[in-house]
Amino acid sequence: MKYQPAHSLESPRFAGVRTFMRLPHVRTLENVDFVVLGIPWDDATTHRPGARFGPEGIRRVSIMLRPWNPYWNVKIFDYLSGVDYGDVPVVPGYIEDTYARIESEFEKIARSGVTPIAMGGDHSVTLGELRGLAKVYGPLALVHIDAHLDTLDQYFGRKYNHGTPFRRAVEEGLVDPHKSIQVGIRGSNYGPEDYQGTRDLGYELITMYELQEIGLEAALERIHRRVGQHPCFISIDIDSVDPAYAPGTGTPEVEGFTSREIMKLVRGLRGLHFKAADVVEVLPALDPGEITAYLGGNLIYELISLLALRKKEGG
Repeated sequence: MKYQPAHSLESPRFAGVRTFMRLPHVRTLENVDFVVLGIPWDDATTHRPGARFGPEGIRRVSIMLRPWNPYWNVKIFDYLSGVDYGDVPVVPGYIEDTYARIESEFEKIARSGVTPIAMGGDHSVTLGELRGLAKVYGPLALVHIDAHLDTLDQYFGRKYNHGTPFRRAVEEGLVDPHKSIQVGIRGSNYGPEDYQGTRDLGYELITMYELQEIGLEAALERIHRRVGQHPCFISIDIDSVDPAYAPGTGTPEVEGFTSREIMKLVRGLRGLHFKAADVVEVLPALDPGEITAYLGGNLIYELISLLALRKKEGG
């Protein structure tokens, strides 16, 4: 059986239960190439809460997504079968219990040979995802697109929150920092030791200021050179985008990507051997016109399109 979205020329978009892209909500990993799943958790945020409602917000607007991607001229579901896998049952107030549940889900999905694409949730959820994936694939390369480094050692004296996951991931051996890269970092910080700290961990860093000088194509060349064909994880924090285009997020920073630039960047990841991905920090309560959720949904759509292209090309 092949799973694909409901057809909006046969059933109106506003009808039915909200799922990502109107895909069937099925808790199965059989005959499936990818799953989209929510992680409604924001207990580890340090500023504006509400990203726990990100999956719901993205699902609500994703009804506008259609199966043919004209940029790539690919009909996604000619090559893929996919489902909305529902949400990880997080435990509000208990981050380690929540991490354990995320880890379990991602390990199970990965062992089935299925590609998970997660909707956050704050960025702390990525650590749980990487724990599960590393049990199957070993240390992954990481493409981290964000306004923030998320490599602090602690925040408010705590080791686990949305400002620390990519330091913990190196310490736990979940990612190979020497095959990993952080892109779009910007905004005021606490001192030069913040940037140096991420480099000391082994990550390559392309700040937004450097990217503005070298251009997007040169940045993409560096990403591909760094990651190569190593199995990788793509993590997109929606605050990598300028708040003029993505205001619905918890820790906004000015001078970010436009929506067109972030779409071009994600499309430019074609050819990477990514095993999983997430889009995090969408905060619907602060999202006028749902424009942030629309962008988040379209970024997931582009990631799915890359999977379809890989399948089409025999990868």
